[in-house]
Amino acid sequence: MGRITEDLIRRNAEHNDCVIFSLEELSLHQQEIERLEHIDKWCRDLKILYLQNNLIGKIENVSKLKRLEYLNLALNNIEKIENLEGCEGLTKLDLTVNFIGELSSIKTLQHNIHLKELFLMGNPCADFDGYRQFVVATLQQLKWLDGKEIERSERIQALQNFPVIEQQIGEQERAYCLRRAKDKEEAQRNLQEEEGNEAKGRSYPGFEGWSPFSVESKDHIQAPEGQEGECNQKKFKDSEDDLEFWNKPSLFTPESRLETLRHMEKQRKDQEKLRLDFSLKDDEKRNQIILDLAVYRYMDTSLIDVDVQPTYVRVMVKGKPFQLVLPAEVKPDGSSAKRSQTTGHLVICMPKVDGVITGWRQTSKPGESTLDSSREHTNQRSKQIEKLEVDPSKHSFPDVANIVQEKKHRPRRVQSEPKITASEEDPDFEDNPEVPPLI
Repeated sequence: MGRITEDLIRRNAEHNDCVIFSLEELSLHQQEIERLEHIDKWCRDLKILYLQNNLIGKIENVSKLKRLEYLNLALNNIEKIENLEGCEGLTKLDLTVNFIGELSSIKTLQHNIHLKELFLMGNPCADFDGYRQFVVATLQQLKWLDGKEIERSERIQALQNFPVIEQQIGEQERAYCLRRAKDKEEAQRNLQEEEGNEAKGRSYPGFEGWSPFSVESKDHIQAPEGQEGECNQKKFKDSEDDLEFWNKPSLFTPESRLETLRHMEKQRKDQEKLRLDFSLKDDEKRNQIILDLAVYRYMDTSLIDVDVQPTYVRVMVKGKPFQLVLPAEVKPDGSSAKRSQTTGHLVICMPKVDGVITGWRQTSKPGESTLDSSREHTNQRSKQIEKLEVDPSKHSFPDVANIVQEKKHRPRRVQSEPKITASEEDPDFEDNPEVPPLI
């Protein structure tokens, strides 16, 4: 159930830079609000207020809104028109589809002299004989009723027949109040029975301690078959109760609306508490760990986020975390996550590392290749931090200018090749002085 809070009003006041004291228009529809409160203190300058499709059962705490012109309270649980005398500027009031049976309560709107439009369709009082004539004669400042313009001749005729119509309306109103009192008693009795059944259900063994995405299985295996059977039995029973609830006929009363909302809220909480079954398998043949997480078959994959780390895996399902410590170290970069086309389960394959790291040394498995071991040693050396050794006896600062010494470039001498004598050559060699020597 929702309540009107300062934070809620600020979130809906973005068009006014989240400033609430100077708000002129506020929309709080479909917030499951049960009580109308705080608005007359925080938003005195309101001109338009939307509160349709909530669970408000009484009109209250709006009498200080002097500048309010339009109030929309359609689709709520209001049974009586009251506490609107202080809304001096009210020109339009929408009370469509409520539970107003006391039609005589509209007399309180005679003080709202600027009221021009009124909507009461969908209320029990709108089914009374003479309903429209009674409203037209009682609120002579009205111009429109239920979206239909009030003609002058219609008002004259309603004023002429008002004494008879008022008596008819009073009789129908009293009959309705008697029926309403019986409906309230029956609803209260049903609520007490429902609370008693829930208390008994909570005392049953086997259904306690269920937390969202809890991990209760030991040794990374699924829950025992007995526990799984109890869980399936509970799901089946819940589905039967849900079907019975929606097929059961109910009256159009504020209590039935509240009962429907409570049932839907209970369903939503039960779904949030559902435990995800999983299985963790060590595939020694492929040297990998496989996690099978039973996510919902028709859930959109965009609502699932997988984070694989060397020692654990975390899965976010609709914002709820599922985290599991792995029995061995895995490679996050080589891991893969896929959805099963038949069951919709999330299957995460995580290859294991080849060795177990202990301190700075690594123990390799027998049969490990020399290439892999050399790569791992290279990675280890790259991870080690190298520190410069400084002679503590030298306290003076180094000469920055002489850190890099310039090398003197000397001209390279062309060394002459050793002369080859004739004795080292072929014995048939003849020296011809006219032939120039080779360079």
